[in-house]
Amino acid sequence: MSANLPTGSANVRASAFRRPRGRSPLIWIGLLVTVGFGYIAVRDVKLSDTWDAFERSTYWPLIPALGVFALAIVLRALRWQALFAPETRPPLRAVTRALLVGYFFNNLLPLRAGEAARVIALRQSAGTSRGETAATIVVERVYDVSSLVGLLFLTIFWLPDISWIGGAAVFAAVLAAGIVAAVVVLTRWRDEAVELGFRLVERLPFLPSDPMRRAVHGAARGSSALTSVPVACRAAVWTILSWLVMAASFWLVMLCFDLELSPVAGLLVVIATSLSLILPSSPAAIGVFEAAVVIALDAYGVPRAEALSYALVLHALNFFPFILAGGAILGPQLRRGGGS
Repeated sequence: MSANLPTGSANVRASAFRRPRGRSPLIWIGLLVTVGFGYIAVRDVKLSDTWDAFERSTYWPLIPALGVFALAIVLRALRWQALFAPETRPPLRAVTRALLVGYFFNNLLPLRAGEAARVIALRQSAGTSRGETAATIVVERVYDVSSLVGLLFLTIFWLPDISWIGGAAVFAAVLAAGIVAAVVVLTRWRDEAVELGFRLVERLPFLPSDPMRRAVHGAARGSSALTSVPVACRAAVWTILSWLVMAASFWLVMLCFDLELSPVAGLLVVIATSLSLILPSSPAAIGVFEAAVVIALDAYGVPRAEALSYALVLHALNFFPFILAGGAILGPQLRRGGGS
């Protein structure tokens, strides 16, 4: 571990907590989204019924659920590593630690500020280009959303009637068109796209030219997962596997509440909660996550009080492990940096 790592960790913390300029409207929109979806989650729910559901539940399935959840995170780290070009691919340890740091800040700050922390953390630990890392995060979202929508339609015959399936179909069509357009541009006009990036950078006199040109080159490398067939295949496999393993974890949590649902229900909850994260919201997607779970389980006729109790436990599973892991990574380094 390099000697300047504590300073790097401090930079991660400072950059992540820095007040985002020009994002105040998004922050307010996020708060409104949180309040709105929070209302949906608790609407027509008696808190006494939710508490009764907690008391009736058994929590031993949380142990295997946590283990399977950890496996899903490892698979997501492997997927993120696979998105980098082979010649600049960082080691898995650095990728995993940066991923956990990102999840840590996503759970503490709004507007997915943890994505910026991931870029900084990977730069400090592996020297990876910021532009390339940022590009892989964008490509990662493309793989996430497209695979989730694909899994939704592949399992449609095993799912109950879903009121929002029509909207998902429209979204899938728009997403597919966008991906095809991006692949065509990056395949046929890659050099022209890079040159256009250079020209745009040169028109911004307040930005240093050489670092920004390197960032453009890095972003072009980071998009290779959209144009390289081997890289795309590996990334797609890791992405789908991670979602399926995550669905198994979510289903194991259902056993705590004896919901008597199949593992496909766990996949539907994964799809609903993950797609809901596209919306701007407060830290940890409080309210949005719970509403997505309640809406998904409503298709199975699960009482809203039981669905909300399940959602709260599931959200805890998606919150506390990242806080502990991120704190374990950043805490010692920040203490060493503060003492130097």
